[in-house]
Amino acid sequence: MKSIVLLLLGLLLTVAFVAAQEEDRGRPPYQCPKNCGGGHTCHVKNNDCNCKKFGDINDIKLEFVRLNSWVDGACGKTYTQWDIKIVNCGDCDLHEIYIGYDYTLRLRDPSSIWNIVRLTYGVLTLPPYQTSINAGASYTFGFIIEGTHKPNLDILYVRF
Repeated sequence: MKSIVLLLLGLLLTVAFVAAQEEDRGRPPYQCPKNCGGGHTCHVKNNDCNCKKFGDINDIKLEFVRLNSWVDGACGKTYTQWDIKIVNCGDCDLHEIYIGYDYTLRLRDPSSIWNIVRLTYGVLTLPPYQTSINAGASYTFGFIIEGTHKPNLDILYVRF
């Protein structure tokens, strides 16, 4: 009887551990005081948080530059190289940004993205060595994706 109780206790702990990991995987890596939700950017400036619709931000923008497209002779797939410029159009330094992506960011392979950190839940963020983007400045990252389409990228969170 004691072994059955221990077995059940072990099983219960395993289920609880796996459930906690799954819950963390769906949680964004940033804390938005207003919980802006889908379709909105959490915009924090001078410790004041506002929820703005995607694309309605004036002090930060993403510029897409298509550099090249080609067909890989070995597999017959078309690939495109993109540079994405994060432009700080505002008057304050940008300290944190999280950019959401979806299935349209189909990387050629895991090493086909640079100057950005790809998190496991559809989010990109600045690498540790890039601690801010100064007012009026920009930062560029890039990737190679399958196809020729422009991938869907949305600014989820910014903190100035």
